[in-house]
Amino acid sequence: MDKFVVHKSTLSGSVNISGSKNAVLPVMAATLLTDADCVIHNVPNLLDVRSMMRLLDVLGKNVTFEQGTLIIKTKREKSGRIKQPFVAPYRLVRTMRASFCCLGPLLAKRKKAKVSLPGGCIIGVRPVDLHLKGLKELGAEIKVEKGYCVADGKKLMGTRIYLGGAFGSSVLATDNVMMAAVLAEGETCIEYAACEPEVEMLALFLKQMGADISGEGTPMIRIRGVKSLGGCEFVNISDRIEAGTFIAASIATGSSLEIKGANYLHLTSVLEIAKKMGTDISIGKDSTIIVKPASSIKATSITTLPYPGFPTDLQAQFMSCLCFSKGISMINEKIYPDRFMHVAELNRMGASIQRSGPYAIVEGKEKLYGAEVMASDLRASAALVVAGLAAEEKTEIFRVYHIDRGYEKIEEKLKALGAKIKREKQ
Repeated sequence: MDKFVVHKSTLSGSVNISGSKNAVLPVMAATLLTDADCVIHNVPNLLDVRSMMRLLDVLGKNVTFEQGTLIIKTKREKSGRIKQPFVAPYRLVRTMRASFCCLGPLLAKRKKAKVSLPGGCIIGVRPVDLHLKGLKELGAEIKVEKGYCVADGKKLMGTRIYLGGAFGSSVLATDNVMMAAVLAEGETCIEYAACEPEVEMLALFLKQMGADISGEGTPMIRIRGVKSLGGCEFVNISDRIEAGTFIAASIATGSSLEIKGANYLHLTSVLEIAKKMGTDISIGKDSTIIVKPASSIKATSITTLPYPGFPTDLQAQFMSCLCFSKGISMINEKIYPDRFMHVAELNRMGASIQRSGPYAIVEGKEKLYGAEVMASDLRASAALVVAGLAAEEKTEIFRVYHIDRGYEKIEEKLKALGAKIKREKQ
């Protein structure tokens, strides 16, 4: 197991943002809807991508990955018949929640599926009830047996489906239902659909394969079922969460940075919060985001919301910034109310954070001090890196395999910006 050793740093220069993890995983699952070849470019080399590759291999696909490009083909038996396995085992699904997105495509294409429930999560309960509700309304018969969703999709029929949940819309539930509906008979209307750019990109990928979809990027998506889908070549979008993490690192360390390759239109709420913290944000040539932090960080309040609101996946990183602010800030976590595992670790570094239910109250400090801290999940890992880059003395971050799930070569990118960070064996 590896750890990061981080020292206080001043950053400068530009960083290129990788392809989006959260966008490409459902797109990889969507290749189960066709027997034709699919090529996906701008794919980050991450543990989660490798996990999805292993799952697709089990489900009858040959996957090659070279220089940021995935080539996905369907396996055939010696007789020439196409292999059509339909079981997604727990040993693979448990490693990554997005694996559950294979349920919809398997039902639509192979008419049956046995997919492991994804299990618990350190950031709180994330039930799959909306996934199952939507698929059942399409006509699937689903029962849960021994930790698996066992589903029959012999006759999927388009219908009107409301996908609102206790904490708003669900990205992966929208993905699952949309993928099942593309091969269903008739028209499906998803109300309260997730509007995230990652959902919109999946819809564009499906349309390039031959699906009939409209309204992607809005709360109402319409899908008219087609007989079959073909292959396609597609370019993945950039990772807005990685871009936001580098913006947070810029603010926390008081360093000016250029963020290249990101789509600033996917980051409007993040850029607005950065401005409220006193940061000068401008858009340069080729949509480069130019970040120039103020000499001191202003306290501000943040509420996480479904897109286009402030993303829950950046809550932890911006909390690290607010630890260095002047004044008291409040964070309201409305997506995953238990997503505060990083609070205790930041407090170990000298932060003053009080948590009450879905709220965290952050009293800014002039300095934090390095300590031995434990990464609990992907985004908490990034938050500890941000804090370590701005803290006095040495910070050691353990269990950084979490960060490898979602950030491509983050320590190398940070080193290129002047960061004092190295990876060591734990």
